[in-house]
Amino acid sequence: MTPDDQSFLTDLFTAAVAAADPAEALRGHLPGPPKGRTVVIGAGKGAAQLAQAFEAAWHGPLSGVIVTRYGYGVPCRRLRVIEAAHPVPDQAGERATQEVLNAIKGLNADDLVVALITGGGSALLAAPPLGLDLSDEQAMNEALLASGAPISAMNAIRKQVSRVKGGRLAMAAHPARVVTLLVSDVPGDDPGEVASGPTVASVTNRDDARAAIHAYRIKLPPGIMAHLETAPDDAPRPDDPAFARDEVRVIASAARSLEAAAALAQTRGITAHILSDAMEGEARDIALAHAAIAREIQRNNRPFTKPCLLLSGGETTVTLRQKGRGGRNSEFLLAFALAVEGVSGIMALAADTDGIDGSEDNAGAFADGATCDAMRAAGIDPADALAQNDSWAAFKASKSLFVPGPTGTNVNDFRAILIR
Repeated sequence: MTPDDQSFLTDLFTAAVAAADPAEALRGHLPGPPKGRTVVIGAGKGAAQLAQAFEAAWHGPLSGVIVTRYGYGVPCRRLRVIEAAHPVPDQAGERATQEVLNAIKGLNADDLVVALITGGGSALLAAPPLGLDLSDEQAMNEALLASGAPISAMNAIRKQVSRVKGGRLAMAAHPARVVTLLVSDVPGDDPGEVASGPTVASVTNRDDARAAIHAYRIKLPPGIMAHLETAPDDAPRPDDPAFARDEVRVIASAARSLEAAAALAQTRGITAHILSDAMEGEARDIALAHAAIAREIQRNNRPFTKPCLLLSGGETTVTLRQKGRGGRNSEFLLAFALAVEGVSGIMALAADTDGIDGSEDNAGAFADGATCDAMRAAGIDPADALAQNDSWAAFKASKSLFVPGPTGTNVNDFRAILIR
C-alpha cells in the first residue's frame, strides 16, 4: 500500500467521522425551552462531546450528568462528566448511573430532560435490578460479548436485566418530558437498540430474551437466568402513557457518514459504492464476502468497474474462540487480508468510528495483498493469529495499525476498500 493510498483511506475515515460531529449533528435538533428546569443526562462513548456541544448551543440554565468511557471525557461548564469502564461495566459506572438517576428524581410535568445517547451507553449505565449486583451484570456482559450474537439479541437480554435500560430511565424521569438525541451506532438506526434504549420503550420482553439466549447458546450466570424467570415486570412497552410526550431523534448515523465518505471520494475521481450501512454477522464471514467482491472487480471489472471504492458500515460480531487481542474491525481485516493475499491493487481500511476497536488503542488497521507476507516476515502467522482471535498482534507486527485516538462520536464500523 502506497502512502497516498493510506492517506486517501484515512481522509475517508475523517470525512465519515466529521459527518457525525456533535456540533453539526445537533444543528436543528434543539428542543424548545421548558417552563420548568432543563436537566441533561447522557451516556456513551461520544456522549461527553455531544454534551459539550449541547451546552454551547443551549441558551438558558441547565444541569445534569453524563457518563462516558475512560479517556473520552471533555470539560463541560455546567454538566458533570463522569468516566467509567467499557465494554464491561465497573463500580464507577454503577455510581455514575445512580447520579444520573438522582439528577432526574423529583421532576414535574413542566421540566425537560434531554437525553444524549450514543453507542457504548449500555455498558456505561450499570444498574442491576433488585436481587442482582454488579458482578452479575459484569458476567452477563462478558458472556454476551463472547457469544457472537447480534446486537439486537444482546439488547433483548440487557433490557430485561436492568433498572435503566429498555425505557426505564425515561420512566424514572416521568412526569417530565424526555427528548432523546441519539447518535446511532446500530444497523438500521433503531433508536431502541442504541445503548439498549434507556429512554426508548421496549418492543421486546422476557420471552424474547429467553429465546435469544437459547438461539445463540449463551451461558449466563444462574442469577441472571433466575431473574428472567421471576422478575415481576417486563421493560415498559411503547403504549405506556408515560412515553406520550417524549420524543426521540436520530441526529447522526452510519448512513450519513458513509455518504460523506462517498462524496469525498467522488471529488478525488473515485466512484464509491455503498454496499450497506447495516451489515451484521461474524466479522470473518463478512470479510470473505467483501474480499470476493473486491477480487471480482479487480480481475473482471464486475459488478463495478475500477478504479472504485467499496464502503460499508454496520456492526459485525466476533465469537471468541481464544483469548487473543483485537476487535471486530481488525478481525474483519485480518480475514480480508488472507482472502486477497497476492492480489495487487486492493487496499482496505476497517475501523471503529469511535476511535477504539475492541481492547486496544487502535481504531482498526490497513491491509492489502501484501499484508500477510509482512506479518510472516515479522514472525506472525496470519492464519494462526485469526484462529487465536489475535488480530491486534498481527497488525502491530506488520506496522499496519490505524490509531487516530478517540474521535468524540460513534456511528459504528467503517470499511473502505479501494480497487485500483
